[in-house]
Amino acid sequence: MKEFFISECSQQENKVITSSFVVVSKQVKPKKNGEPYLALTLGDRTGQIEAKMWDNVEEFLDAFEQDDFLKIKGLINKYKNRFQLTIHKLRRMEEGEIDFSDYLPKTTKDIGELWRALADFVGTLKNPHLKSLVELFMADPEIAERYRNAPAAKTLHHAYIGGLLDHVVSLFRSCDLICQNYPQVNRDLLLTGAFLHDIGKIQELTYNRSFSYTTRGQLLGHMIIELEMLQAKLEKLPGFPAELKTLLEHLIISHHGQYDFGSPKLPMFPEALMLHYLDDLDSKMEAMRAHFAREAELEGPWTSYNASLGRPLLNSTKFLQGEKAPEKVASSAGPNTKTDTPAAPEQPQRAAENEVLNLFTEQKA
Repeated sequence: MKEFFISECSQQENKVITSSFVVVSKQVKPKKNGEPYLALTLGDRTGQIEAKMWDNVEEFLDAFEQDDFLKIKGLINKYKNRFQLTIHKLRRMEEGEIDFSDYLPKTTKDIGELWRALADFVGTLKNPHLKSLVELFMADPEIAERYRNAPAAKTLHHAYIGGLLDHVVSLFRSCDLICQNYPQVNRDLLLTGAFLHDIGKIQELTYNRSFSYTTRGQLLGHMIIELEMLQAKLEKLPGFPAELKTLLEHLIISHHGQYDFGSPKLPMFPEALMLHYLDDLDSKMEAMRAHFAREAELEGPWTSYNASLGRPLLNSTKFLQGEKAPEKVASSAGPNTKTDTPAAPEQPQRAAENEVLNLFTEQKA
């Protein structure tokens, strides 16, 4: 039984704890005197924590790797208003000691209820070809099992067991609502695209020890995998319209929306454009929710820098409750360089804002 979870840090501040963690990341860095120290990110099912080992680290440098499980004794304290762990002792754990359910975060929602909600939406599809296709995927026991348990991403959003299903059900609800405002949109096509857009992640990602990429996922990516999965199912549906297949393929390969984000094509018809924006919205809203949850103990309404969104975040709920904001908030240029993390380059959005300001000033002059 795991003795301590990361969510319990506030109860153990300035105390020595002994517990087990999965190694999310491992770095060996030099101290000012040139000697090495270990900089780790440790995780369990309740979150992640930064950890440092400063003394007598030479014997541990090659004793473990990323994704290994460690038994650790160390001090919980705060640095720059965030909890961290100073490691005194550590050892690599054996397989027989590990209960994997202690380390991978899992949706707090009922997976059975989410799956039923997905099936209810599929039951409303009117196009017989699209309905048969989605039902064929859902009836595949291997696909269904993985779809119910896979994360939607490694770190950026819905990065937990059941995250893919949670994300797609949320996306279905958004698609259903917005179709009421845009009746010209083909609802069946949009919902089918939402079901398929990330299904390749059941093969792209591995989530047995920690969230990482499979070799096939790393080499191909989920979009290529999805096209293969789609072709395999369509071979079992003779008479499926070729034009409909082409639209589904475009929904898959354009849903990231921009070339810089990995889309081979930009969205070129209404349902593709809508899928991209709703998918992007859902992922960003979840990224914000998760960031607020991780930093719930912070006193002020401002969070630290969020790397995926490229900015610090304001918790509007805390702000409206009268929480006093600190005089200085985290710079949108990146994290504090004193934490050993290099600052991010100036964001394109900031550059664009400056350009607009300069233009406005010139026009006034």
